Amino acid sequence: MRDAHEIAPVLNQAGAGERPLRVAVFAHEFPALSETFVLGHITGLIDHGNDVTVFATGPRPDDPSVHADFRRYRLDQRLRYRAMPRSRARRALSASGILLRRRLAPPMLRALDALRYRRDAASLSLLHWADCLLDQPPFDIIHCHFGQVGRNVAFLREIGAIRGRLVVMFHGVDVTAFLDQNPELYRHLFATGDLFLPVSAHFQRRLVRHGCDPERTKVHHLGVDLARFPYRPRQPRADRPFTVLTIARLVEKKGVVLGLQAVARLARAGVPIRYAVVGDGPLRGVLEAAVRDLGIGAQATFHGWKTQDEIVALMQGVDALLFPSITGANGDQEGSPVVLKEAMATGLPIIASRHAGIDEIVDHGVSGFLVAERDAGGMADALHALLRDPELCARIGAAARSKVAAEFDIDRLNRQLQQYYRSLLERQRHARAERRDGFPPKGNADAEPANLGRDQG
Repeated sequence: MRDAHEIAPVLNQAGAGERPLRVAVFAHEFPALSETFVLGHITGLIDHGNDVTVFATGPRPDDPSVHADFRRYRLDQRLRYRAMPRSRARRALSASGILLRRRLAPPMLRALDALRYRRDAASLSLLHWADCLLDQPPFDIIHCHFGQVGRNVAFLREIGAIRGRLVVMFHGVDVTAFLDQNPELYRHLFATGDLFLPVSAHFQRRLVRHGCDPERTKVHHLGVDLARFPYRPRQPRADRPFTVLTIARLVEKKGVVLGLQAVARLARAGVPIRYAVVGDGPLRGVLEAAVRDLGIGAQATFHGWKTQDEIVALMQGVDALLFPSITGANGDQEGSPVVLKEAMATGLPIIASRHAGIDEIVDHGVSGFLVAERDAGGMADALHALLRDPELCARIGAAARSKVAAEFDIDRLNRQLQQYYRSLLERQRHARAERRDGFPPKGNADAEPANLGRDQG
């Protein structure tokens, strides 16, 4: 991401000899403070000179603010929300108005096909989305964050409400808990989508096991703006407490209660330690009660949500980052946590759970320490090892920065994503040329809109 004074000259630039792409980005909620990866994707597309429009159901409720880049890039001017009343009665009235205004256009009638689209049609969600999209010119690329969003957009593309190559990025709960609950959830999406981008190899294997075509599946890691997260060598000082940071939405899979237990073990042993938890969520009250029960009110503090700029400043003032994730009771797991990479970029030593794809980010004993899920004692031991050995902290932090620079630089990953997009479009052009020459198209190269038969639910 670029500073405000750098943005304007970039907006109309693309690669040499390449036209800018017209890209639709879909997210469930936008803006959302906890989903900086969506913001980074959008701003990266703009930095590469693309024409970007963002679609969402609305902003994240209860977020106290937005990240500065939302304003720097004037994303409110690129943002379109689906307008659908919450009340069923008002929604039905709104739907009647849409049908009259659109003069029963075929995409609107298809959006009501409850036999094929089931709840998405019966809830009138497809109809209201189609109304939001129908006046948009065709897109080159439709990029969806999270599988359930991609599933809905695949339906919208099928009914003719939107046109473009469909790319879906899978992040976490969409690959774990959702597929555990309904293994057939993405059957239609897997059949009609053009490119699937899990954020870890762990998730790639899981998607393929559930029927995703491996030829259309590529791991695409989430990146970090190295300039925004400057490196500072970490060497704990004996004259002040060792300060640990966790940044997370306060939900079960983040495992923050394990972090509190680890800190409590050290505090009971007389170790001078402080624990700052940044984030909010439904478990905040439970976790604050745990602080009281563990007797660590002097050590642990909750700071609520912070903007990205505030988080950068916080990271510069602490000694380590603790990321104690667990697999939730519903099967929910982490994807490729950006906050780990951001902290590593600043030189923070990491203590994290050996969970999902985290070992693709943190190399145990080199760029951080990995402990078993739910092992508060192991976390405490790793923290104690760091605070006793300033040279170890510095060495781990330097390796962490090198790992992020080599593998998770957002500029390089955004260029790679551009290449994926252009490869899809080139394949589409080739398929059309072959069809003109009398050859049948191969695979899914030109499968839009898909067959409207009733073989997919």
